[in-house]
Amino acid sequence: MKKRKLSFSGFGQLTIPLIAIALLVIFNLIRDPGFFKIAISHNSNGNAVLSGNIITIINGASELAILAMGMTLVTAACGGQDISVGAAAAIAGSVFVKVLKGASQINIGTVILAFLCSCVVAMLFGSFNGTLVAVFKIQPMIATLILFTCGRSIAYWINGGATPTVSSPIITSIGGFIPGIPVPTPVIIVIVMAVLFRLLFRFSALGLFTQSVGINGSAARLNGINATFIKLLSFIILGICVSVSACIGVSRLGLINHETLLIDIEMDTILAVAIGGNSLGGGKFKLSGSIIGAYVIQMLTITLYAMKVSSTDVKAYKAIVIVLLVVIGSPVIKERFGKMIRHLTSSRKEGPAKGAQE
Repeated sequence: MKKRKLSFSGFGQLTIPLIAIALLVIFNLIRDPGFFKIAISHNSNGNAVLSGNIITIINGASELAILAMGMTLVTAACGGQDISVGAAAAIAGSVFVKVLKGASQINIGTVILAFLCSCVVAMLFGSFNGTLVAVFKIQPMIATLILFTCGRSIAYWINGGATPTVSSPIITSIGGFIPGIPVPTPVIIVIVMAVLFRLLFRFSALGLFTQSVGINGSAARLNGINATFIKLLSFIILGICVSVSACIGVSRLGLINHETLLIDIEMDTILAVAIGGNSLGGGKFKLSGSIIGAYVIQMLTITLYAMKVSSTDVKAYKAIVIVLLVVIGSPVIKERFGKMIRHLTSSRKEGPAKGAQE
């Protein structure tokens, strides 16, 4: 029977994000034993809701977690990243508000219509990016640089340069809490999105096709997989994620500001995918890793704010920690760690063997 070699990669793709979460939890418990305390409070409407740092973390990371799901597919299929998700979200959010402001009253039907319109627009822009990548073979980061540059200007034109507000109990519930439910609505939306992705991979071969195209597009074509379509589809699915995140962001604030909506979220999204153990060069992926990576980034951010680190310095500290996480999870470190484990294992086996011979 052939013995299986032990390596660092054998611990699983979720090793790095889970270790990162564990370290942050331990650090915060030492720094402040009550950091993760969950309490029940009442919001401005008098509804009982959950509150505390842990609720703030999982709630604040909602948009990032949803975008990380879509970015994971794009990364796996195309071996590159979409750096225009923040700008595309500004466009989708502007369309969402434009439809709501154009309605005589805001009700459930109006909100659904506004979301569908924003979703269609985001998917169209996703198709634009996907066409550049899949059809014209442009590197993803370069292809999406176009929308990254002009996207917020397009969002500015949609609402005529204004920052219109939307006031409605329904919008407030989407960005906050549904009356009678103490869990933040964005958290529920993340769970729904994760379940939908799970069902998509469970009842279709999209996950397998995506990995095949990312690993070797030419071999995938020879096996009858339409690599161009898979890459294009990954950008369209990311467009849906962009629309959902944009609607959450708008609902939190009750307005659309094309300059600040999900600003700088592109890099955090890419980092969430990387921290989740996914190869940025494409191929095998794990969606749960990207989701955990999003919460790692958000927990790190909340931890720094709790330590009274200024908002100006937070990005620098985050960069240092994230670089360490990414380096630790790199193939080079994994391989060296694996060699060290194999060396220690072989040394332990040789020791008893020599003793028996003597």
